[in-house]
Amino acid sequence: MDGHGFDFTKNVRLVVQDMINRLPELSHIRLDQVAFSFAQARKRTRHGIYATLTPMRFQNGSLRTKRRGAEYTVQRLYDAAGREMLYILTFYLPRFMDVDLNEKLVTILHELWHISPEFDGDLRRHPGRCYVHSASQAEYDAQMQVLVDRWLALSPPTALYQFLEANFTQLHQAHGRIFGTRVPHPKLIRVHDTTLTSRSD
Repeated sequence: MDGHGFDFTKNVRLVVQDMINRLPELSHIRLDQVAFSFAQARKRTRHGIYATLTPMRFQNGSLRTKRRGAEYTVQRLYDAAGREMLYILTFYLPRFMDVDLNEKLVTILHELWHISPEFDGDLRRHPGRCYVHSASQAEYDAQMQVLVDRWLALSPPTALYQFLEANFTQLHQAHGRIFGTRVPHPKLIRVHDTTLTSRSD
């Protein structure tokens, strides 16, 4: 057992960095402007959300949007160095860790694929009404499986993602505790309100 514990967000970030380095489709992602976070799933079941990507901008990278006639901006997020975060990638534990390795990798790439090719804080927008996942969720996930297979074929170091082969209980037993960064969900703010900021550290 590792008495120091296991830093989940640090280790999953290293996996993501390797995916970006090896897959040209992800080369637009600047990881120093992506905050990594974990949250506790309310129930320990396999049903529910495994991970989410929160954009920190609106369509076309705009800082403002209109909803029901009112104008809103979003709470800004900065790291300890004062660098602004454009996305928050959140994993829900223990649920994320309780699926198999392949599903974990598909989930990671699924969320990364939501990042706009312009890396402007907005989501990747597909044609049509279902702009987030395109017209077919199954097609979207099949595309992510292709990326998973390609990444694994490029022989990333096994030690890098070995922790993802465990479930939550096994990881906890191996390290004693699991910890990481928690980033609160950003708030929508009416533009006449005082601007709020938070930090990802």
